[in-house]
Amino acid sequence: MKWKESVKGLKAYQPGKSIEAVKKEFGLSEIVKLASNENPLGCSPKVTAYLENAVHNFALYPDGYGTAMREAVAKHLGVNGDELIFGNGSDELISIVTRALLQPGVNTVMATPTFSQYKLNALIEGAEIREIPLKNRTHDLDAMLDAIDENTAVVWVCSPNNPTGVVIEDAPLQAFLKKVPKDVLVVLDEAYFEYVTNPNCTDSLPLLKQYDNLIIMRTFSKAYGLAAFRVGYGIANKELIARLDPVRGPFNNTVLSQAIVPVAIADQAYIESCREINEAGKKQYIAFCEKHQLDYYPTDTNFILFEVKMDSDVVFQELMSRGYIIRSGNPLGVPNYIRVTIGTKEQNEGLLAQLEEVLQKHGVFA
Repeated sequence: MKWKESVKGLKAYQPGKSIEAVKKEFGLSEIVKLASNENPLGCSPKVTAYLENAVHNFALYPDGYGTAMREAVAKHLGVNGDELIFGNGSDELISIVTRALLQPGVNTVMATPTFSQYKLNALIEGAEIREIPLKNRTHDLDAMLDAIDENTAVVWVCSPNNPTGVVIEDAPLQAFLKKVPKDVLVVLDEAYFEYVTNPNCTDSLPLLKQYDNLIIMRTFSKAYGLAAFRVGYGIANKELIARLDPVRGPFNNTVLSQAIVPVAIADQAYIESCREINEAGKKQYIAFCEKHQLDYYPTDTNFILFEVKMDSDVVFQELMSRGYIIRSGNPLGVPNYIRVTIGTKEQNEGLLAQLEEVLQKHGVFA
C-alpha cells in the first residue's frame, strides 16, 4: 500500500487503561480512575434528568449546523454564532486546524511537554515541528517567538498546560500575541478554562477583537462532565471560522450531544460547585506534597503533577494493583512525577493513603 511517509512508524494515542480492564487484571471489584482528567462529580443533574426523558429519532442525521447548541454557546459567551466551530471533542478541532494549515514545507511551534495531539497531527500532515522546552514551568513565549519564521503556520499555546497544569497569565500572553506575525495562527487551547482561579488570568475572549489570527479552543469534556459526548468548540472571527469549516466533517456532533449542551451550559451553578470542590481537593494534594517535601506544579486544572522521587511507572503499576488508576509521568515527558486527576474528597484521601504506603515501601520516605 502507498502509505504517506509521514505516518510510517507513528504510534496511536495510548489512552489510560479502562476500569473494566484493571478490574479483570488485578481481580478487583472497585476501581477509582484518576487518570484522564474527567469530572469526578459527573455532569449536571439537569443533563441527567433531560436524558431520562429525551425522545429523538435516531434514524435522522443530526443538525449539520448544530443550531440549538450553537445558539446556546454563543449566548453564554456573548459572541455570534458564526464565530464558533464545533468538533467531536477538541481533538477533532486540532485535526481540523492541522489539515487546513499544515503540510510539508511549513512548520509549527509548540511547547514541550504539552498536549500530545498537537505534535501527532502535525506529523501526519508532514510539517516540521519546533518544540520549545518550558521555562520556569510555563511556556517560554520568548523562545517560541524566536522559533517563528516565514514558514511557520501554527503556534500552539496550551493554557492551562497539559500535563503540567500551569496557566499563562494575561500580561505575558498579551505581549506574545502582539509580536506573533499576522499570518501565523495562534491556537489557544483552554480545555480547563472553567477550573482556572488564578487572579492574573482573566477571560481571553476579548483578545479575539484584537487578533484576527487567534482561535480559542474549549470543551465540554472536563468541568461539564460530558466527556462521553465529545463536544469541543473553537471561537474566532467569522472569516477564520469560515476558512476552517469546510475541513470539518459533516454531522460531526450527535443528536444527543447537541441536545444536552444547552442544558449543561445553562447550569452555571453546577460548574461553580465543581470548581469549589476541585479547589478543596487540590489543597489535599498540596498538603500531602508539602508534608513529604515532594515537588509539585502549581495547577489551575482538575489534575496535579507532582514528584514521587522514584520510577513513575512503578508507582503507576502499584497504585493500579491497589485499585487506583493514575498517569505515570514517564510518557508525559516528566519522569519521577505522576499526574493525578483531582477526585472527590474521599477518592483523594484513598489515593493518598495508598500512595503513602507505596512510597514508604520503596524507601522514598520513612
